[in-house]
Parts: sequence; C-alpha cells; structure tokens
Amino acid sequence: MMNVDLTGQTAVVTGASRGIGLAVTRALAASGAHVIAGALHSSAELAKLAADGSVTISELDLAAPGGPADLVALAGTRIDILVNNVGGAPPRTSGFLAITDEEWLSTLNLNLMTAVRASRAALPAMLAAGRGAIVNVCSVNSVLSDPAVMDYSAAKAAVASFSKALSKEVGPKGVRVNTVSPGPVATDLWLGANGVAATVGQATGARPEDVASSAASEMVTGRFSRPEEVADLVLLLASDVTANVTGADIRIDGGLIPTW
Repeated sequence: MMNVDLTGQTAVVTGASRGIGLAVTRALAASGAHVIAGALHSSAELAKLAADGSVTISELDLAAPGGPADLVALAGTRIDILVNNVGGAPPRTSGFLAITDEEWLSTLNLNLMTAVRASRAALPAMLAAGRGAIVNVCSVNSVLSDPAVMDYSAAKAAVASFSKALSKEVGPKGVRVNTVSPGPVATDLWLGANGVAATVGQATGARPEDVASSAASEMVTGRFSRPEEVADLVLLLASDVTANVTGADIRIDGGLIPTW
C-alpha cells in the first residue's frame, strides 16, 4: 500500500461491503481517513474495519433516489473524498432483444444515477471548502462495448462522460473528478456464485473456472486485477499526490485493451 497520509479527512464510499469498495474502504482507513461506508448489507470484513472507529457503516439502498444523499449526510459538513463505487454488471446471455426496459433502467440507475446523486449531495461541502476529490469507479466497458453486458457498458460510458464534464465545471473551484477503469477484477462480480463466470458458464455449458480462465488469457498479464490494486489507484487519485490531476481516467486492465 502506498504511503498516503489522509489523517483528519472524511471519505464517503458507496458499495463498501465487499470487492473493490471494501478494498478502497480499507485503504482509506489505513491512510488515516474516517470513512463513511455505505452498502445495502454490511459484511464481516467491513464490520472488522469499523471496530476501531475509523469506519462508520450505513446499511441503506443506494439505488433508491434518496439513498446516496442519506449516506453523504452522515459525513456532516466536511467531505474531503467521495468514491462512487457501487454498481453491477448483470450478464445478458440471451442477447439484446431479451433486455427489458426495466433492466436497462435498473442498470443505468445503479451504475450512473447513484454516482450522480452522491456527487450532487457531496459537492456543496466540497465547493464551500474549496477542495475535494471525487473518484468514480468506471470500467473498461465504457469503451470496450460488450454485448454480454450491453446495458452495463452503456451505463459506464455515461459515467465516464459525466465524470469528464463535471471535472470541467468544478475543477476551477478546487474539486477534482477522476475515474478508475478496471478490467476483470477478482471479486464476486466476476467469480462469485452468481457472478459473470457462473452465469456465462450456465448459459454456454462451460465450467465457470474455464470462463474465468478464458477471460484472464485475454489480458497481457494473464490474470485478473486484485481489488487492492484498484484501491491503490483510487487512493492515489483521492490524495494530494495527484493534486493537479483531474478529468483523467486511469485504466487497470492487465493490457486487455490493446490500443491507447
């Protein structure tokens, strides 16, 4: 883990109970920040982080219109860092024609609108302070459109565009907005019982481990990224180490995308 000092700072993380969100929460807390960690349901790992008081857990529905603002409100009047991580990538193994309006709207709501709403709630305090960092967890699928996750790809493309536009508006006022775009990461989203590998395997007759192995082979490094590696990038962008970086997208995909 990088040596970043965030002592005295307050961070808000969405989707904090597992995977990338849990790793980000752990990294921020280890660097001295007090973290307001939001998730629909907590986890044993998140509860362990909260035991020493550096993490405050809030179980709430971030997909609900008022959920992100309710979470941000727990930070009080000071918010230094916002990490919009919550999201989901439901595999669409039956093709475009089988994706309903409800599924499109659900995916756009969870992946895009939670970030929009949390940012809307956090920005007044950041703007009043004249400083702050928003890091949105995006995806390589924002540019690597994949029919197997078509609605997710569209939602993440929207997150990338929203983040870039917001960075231009609030950058002159001291607030930085950046994105981190992972490729496949070794989390439940990909490797869990109901994850991408299992769902694709059920649809195609392949073993989930073979689906995962095939995906890993598409990367130059031959492996999935680890949540901790993504968290390190988030930590870097959240800190003053990158004080003049805004409107940037940092990709961590093991070389999956072969172009610039």
